Amino acid sequence: MYALKSSESRRQYPSRLKLFFDFIGLRGILNEQAIEFLTRLKLDINTEQDNLLRFLDFHKERVRRKELAAGTVKNYYRAVKLFCEMNDLSLNWKKISRGLPRVKKASNDRAPTLEELRKMLEYPDRRIKSIVCSMTSGGFRLGAWDYLRWKHVTPMYDKKSEITAAKVMIYAEEEDEYYTFITPEAYYALKDWMDFRISYGEKITGDSWLMRDLWQTTNQNYGARWGLATNPKRLQSTAIKRLLSRALWEQGIRQALPPGVKRHEWKGAHGYRKAFKSRAEQVMRPANVEILMGHDIGVSESYWRPTEHELLEDYLKAVPMLSILGNSMVLEKQIEELTEKSNEQNYVIRAKLSEKDGEIAGLKEKYDADITVLKEEMKYMRQLFDNVMRT
Repeated sequence: MYALKSSESRRQYPSRLKLFFDFIGLRGILNEQAIEFLTRLKLDINTEQDNLLRFLDFHKERVRRKELAAGTVKNYYRAVKLFCEMNDLSLNWKKISRGLPRVKKASNDRAPTLEELRKMLEYPDRRIKSIVCSMTSGGFRLGAWDYLRWKHVTPMYDKKSEITAAKVMIYAEEEDEYYTFITPEAYYALKDWMDFRISYGEKITGDSWLMRDLWQTTNQNYGARWGLATNPKRLQSTAIKRLLSRALWEQGIRQALPPGVKRHEWKGAHGYRKAFKSRAEQVMRPANVEILMGHDIGVSESYWRPTEHELLEDYLKAVPMLSILGNSMVLEKQIEELTEKSNEQNYVIRAKLSEKDGEIAGLKEKYDADITVLKEEMKYMRQLFDNVMRT
């Protein structure tokens, strides 16, 4: 377990190792099986090596019958090899690896279509829109959600102070840290989700997780299923994967596979990453696309060093290609902001007019008072004049 870095590896490797232990007849829980296997290895390494070859050959036969993918057999092999290496036991790995089935370099699954992506956004869970739009336009892996906080999303503005994209830090403060961009559509979807959480009393800060659990939003009693709006719990990548899978089935995008077929046309989580690459490379430099996906571009990395501004300018060309709902969502948001700004301006104008009306009323009162005083003075002067004339 010490050698496993990612949470996904830590989840999958123990179960793969236990499959091997069960196959060779070891009993008990995983820890007990591991201790017994190590004891048997130290007593007779050749017999246990033959057991491993027998285990791999059994699954190779399953590959030939198309019951299992060749890559899965290699994953079983890696789990056993890592276990032995971490316990300072060396088998003849070169000999064992020679018989492993060949793994296809490129998978034959496709990227989701625009219609399928739009269908996904119709799923009645507020989190789906921000998840799908962000992964499609940012091209990052599912595991990135385990690290993403609100402070890792920074809107990018043009000279007119309009949002053109948003910068997202992936695996922040980790060794694999890099950044990518998402479309305005994805940013507004995330912001709407955060604003919705604020409206129910959650205190949103830069350290708030982008994805969290649901909470009760109606007066209906759901029992203990829902959490509290003010007590957010991070939604892990495994839960996001289940959410995406549930949406695929309930929206009718994914159907039961026919007999003999083991894989769906596109992967429920990785497919969005393929959609990003497929669409972005139509208008962007391929090397820039690889950088935004966090890929190693080999020796070119030592020479091709685009600035953030250059990457952003290239990415902006792909924004229309990476937007699922087109510009409608952005336009609606801009109209909403302009309406709010217009209402604020109207309020200020009405306040100024009211203030002016008050000033005019005050001046009129002063004018009327001055006229009254002037009339009194003229009347008094007239009386004096009449008295002088009579005398």
